Amino acid sequence: MSTAQQLTAATVQMVSGDDLSANLERARALVAEAAEAGAELVVLPEYFYLMPEDENERVALARPLGDGPIYHCLAELAERHRLWLVSGTIPLASPEPGKMFNASLLFGPDGRCRARYDKIHLFGFDNGSERYDESATMSAGEQVTSGDTPWGPLRLSVCYDLRFPELYRQRPEPTLITAPAAFTHTTGEAHWELLLRARAVDNLAFVIGAGQGGVHPGGKRTFGHSLIVDPWGTVLARHDDGEGIALATLDLNRQAQLRQRLPALQHRRLD
Repeated sequence: MSTAQQLTAATVQMVSGDDLSANLERARALVAEAAEAGAELVVLPEYFYLMPEDENERVALARPLGDGPIYHCLAELAERHRLWLVSGTIPLASPEPGKMFNASLLFGPDGRCRARYDKIHLFGFDNGSERYDESATMSAGEQVTSGDTPWGPLRLSVCYDLRFPELYRQRPEPTLITAPAAFTHTTGEAHWELLLRARAVDNLAFVIGAGQGGVHPGGKRTFGHSLIVDPWGTVLARHDDGEGIALATLDLNRQAQLRQRLPALQHRRLD
């Protein structure tokens, strides 16, 4: 039986395709696997529900908050397994025609949505052979968001946000940081683990990075290597390639001790 000073967390890695029903079914199975292993907090990857060749297929699924099969699947999973669940991302309706918000939601064990974060930093990349432009189908969020949990504030973020450390320096000081992602293999191989560990050390926080990890429709290749990192930058658990979960026990007492020993970090936090 864990207390608020200890948390069993799981990161879920998927290789989502272009079949919504099949992706939701795989998410159900992997969350159930994590719950059976004792997870109290589970983090799904970005776009867990759909990784199509045509990005506009995700926009077509966008619904208002609280509506649609993706939202209801997540709420049901959190309630059924009595755990805290970070949605990866889901598509939510935007006032801009032809666009969506790429939103990460935190669900409580009662199945209620406790926090919503719309991805602020939209990814763009072009190396001549690979090209990505999220701004073509997404509206950027504007609000840094934390959710209250039994273990302290959880700072929601998504993928490319990891390159912007100021997002994590806003109050309240996060105990936990989640980063669902679909890092390309090219950028992930270079920077994924580096960024997760840097954000952990920057904030003396536990960081949970949940990735897509394989080849998707249209030949897109994601990096995977989902990680759970402690406030000292130590990797507690990882799942490298393909579908699966990684599980770790987080010691919040050790985190508190580190924060006492490095008080200067607390003085430099942004309001």
